[in-house]
Amino acid sequence: MSFLSTTLNTSAAWLLAAGLLAACGKERPVAPVVPPTETTTPEQYGTPFAGVPERQDAVIYQVNMRAFSQSGSFAGVTARLDSIRALGANVVYLMPIFPIGAVRGVNSPYAVRDYRAVSTEFGTLASLRALVDGAHQRNMAVVLDWVANHTSWDHAWIAAHPDWYLRDAAGNILSPPNTTYTDVAQLNFNSPAMRLEMISAMKSWVYTANVDGFRFDYADAPPVDFWQQATDTLRAIRTHRLLLLAEGSRNANFNARFDYNFGFGFYEALKRVYRGGAATQLDATHATEYSGATGTQQVVRYTTNHDVNGSDGPPVNLFGGHAGAMSAFVIAACYRGVPMIYNGQEAGMTAAIPFPFTGVKVQWGARPDVTRAYQRLLATRAGSTALRTGTPTSYSSADVCALHKTAGTEQALVLVNVRSTAVQYTLPAALSNSSWTDAERGSSVALGTQVSLPPYGYLLLKR
Repeated sequence: MSFLSTTLNTSAAWLLAAGLLAACGKERPVAPVVPPTETTTPEQYGTPFAGVPERQDAVIYQVNMRAFSQSGSFAGVTARLDSIRALGANVVYLMPIFPIGAVRGVNSPYAVRDYRAVSTEFGTLASLRALVDGAHQRNMAVVLDWVANHTSWDHAWIAAHPDWYLRDAAGNILSPPNTTYTDVAQLNFNSPAMRLEMISAMKSWVYTANVDGFRFDYADAPPVDFWQQATDTLRAIRTHRLLLLAEGSRNANFNARFDYNFGFGFYEALKRVYRGGAATQLDATHATEYSGATGTQQVVRYTTNHDVNGSDGPPVNLFGGHAGAMSAFVIAACYRGVPMIYNGQEAGMTAAIPFPFTGVKVQWGARPDVTRAYQRLLATRAGSTALRTGTPTSYSSADVCALHKTAGTEQALVLVNVRSTAVQYTLPAALSNSSWTDAERGSSVALGTQVSLPPYGYLLLKR
């Protein structure tokens, strides 16, 4: 989400918005879903990347430019692309790259002043292109963070097109309703012209920087029909296969042709589990998040990101130290869905990266053992279709997340102790007295009726 982790009642927000528009006598019907028509298409930079992973095979790596390197620049990211690839990621997600507003500003990257420009804080279009080229050379896709719901107060649209914004009865432009986001101005999605220009700007980056998709910030706020219009237009770019991520939990996002929703609920459930709650509660959360998904549409699962890292702290603080943080990520990566890593968690960071992300730098190399554990897990997951995309059947107990996953003839078994003490897990009859291969180590494993798991220990088996 944007710079604060405020939970917005989206329905209430848009009911309020509609009321305000009516009050000022400017209410207009919701725009029909019509793709934008452009007279010219920007010249394509580079060659469209042919290696974009299938949506279900993505492993996303979130880059916060300000914290990622000492320079806080695109070049600082480019210099570490080999490390990102070695971790096991195949999608690099860049937090907003655009110029930031100063009027009423709090230095938030999510207060966009110009959708068609690169912020000089991070570099130039040429250095962004070098980053994208470098990622493509390493067989990684690149997606940009797009803030569609609002702009900064000094965006050119404020003066040129005030009708593109939500206004009160006196004509004053408003901040997003029911939020504390006073540094940004709420856009009016009843404006067809605003929609067309927004989507045109999105498309331009596919051509001018050769990017491979977008992560859409605060996606539950704009109306679903806007996203249908946007995704239909982006999908019509036949030269590119794009990954489209909704940072939202609204199940209707799946109907809007997003590849992904975000697993807000699963993250919160993980926190409850590691505070003593039963591991079985993950099952209901998982089912709720996948309601409405069809085919290979997925939920993005994580144990930290730029929002919650600042508000909740890093995973080592939330889940019981390095071992607990790793076990929680095993669940996030192997339950079902697409795993996302936030820069620094694989380095075992114990310090949070608080908003506005300018005071803390990732300390690379501080915990190579933690980095190796992430590399080993993601390599193991990549090497097993059942672990990566198999249909899960839960056999969890209060203290152990237990998943039997199947993909065709391949099977996987995931056992994760969510407690800081050793536990004995009793296998269900369907899995008792069975033979497996340790998916991480390659050794043979014969299961009886019980498995002993050390504190925060886990087993990844396949056959």
